[in-house]
Amino acid sequence: MEMIKVKNLTFEYIRRDEEGNVESINKAIDNVNLDVKKGDFIAILGANGSGKSTLAKHINAILYPTDGGVWVNGMNTAEEKNLWEIRQTAGMVFQNPDNQIIATVVEEDVGFGPENLGVPTQEIWERVEKSLEAVGMLEFRNSSPNKLSGGQKQRVAIAGIMAMKPQCIVLDEPTAMLDPNGRKEVIATVRELNKKENVTVILITHHMDEVIYADKVFVMERGQVKMEGTPREIFTRVDEIKKYRLDAPQVTELAYELKKAGVNLPDGILTVEELIEAIKLIKK
Repeated sequence: MEMIKVKNLTFEYIRRDEEGNVESINKAIDNVNLDVKKGDFIAILGANGSGKSTLAKHINAILYPTDGGVWVNGMNTAEEKNLWEIRQTAGMVFQNPDNQIIATVVEEDVGFGPENLGVPTQEIWERVEKSLEAVGMLEFRNSSPNKLSGGQKQRVAIAGIMAMKPQCIVLDEPTAMLDPNGRKEVIATVRELNKKENVTVILITHHMDEVIYADKVFVMERGQVKMEGTPREIFTRVDEIKKYRLDAPQVTELAYELKKAGVNLPDGILTVEELIEAIKLIKK
């Protein structure tokens, strides 16, 4: 069954003057179609201004379509009666974890969401423990978030969403403010949740190496989906990716340049391990 359905979605940012007259219209999303099944790990790539974050905000009903529609687990986001349930179904994790962490103790922050949902106290603490364990932060449950690294804070933010038991998590550039180690922590956490908890994941990013394990990748430019396919299918088309102001993962780029130089390598190499194995086969 589809967790997310985006059909002919168009969204316009309208700028008005002090008297309410329209000064300009910016079409941020232009006739986008997207289908995400339950349990999928979907990545949406795009350079700055491509419309990927605007699309993410439609999935959580932060923004409403100008035209077309978005359905979350069969619920139309444009219908106000669905708002509460949609936001319980699809949780959002933003770029800056400090914008989502509000308590002075980690476990209290993770328990804040389910408490507001009216979950009984005993179950809240069970959810807090399970969520912190799922993201590898249980040992920090009594710590102050201010003493955590950026990657640890982002994992706490993810745990806070997980404690509300969403069926889907939308991550809007969750590693944009993190160092390489923090990025690896967060992406590993997201992959574990997807595999072990069967949580549907929609990852919005411009870091190519974060999407190589996704089930499907969508590339956006100027509010439109320009490419879609598996990571291997997308990263086989290195020249096309670059047209949309994106780079391939470093190892894919290296393999691509080696192949151009005459080395007999397959297309779409995604990991260092794959490159090593391909080179070994050449030597044989």
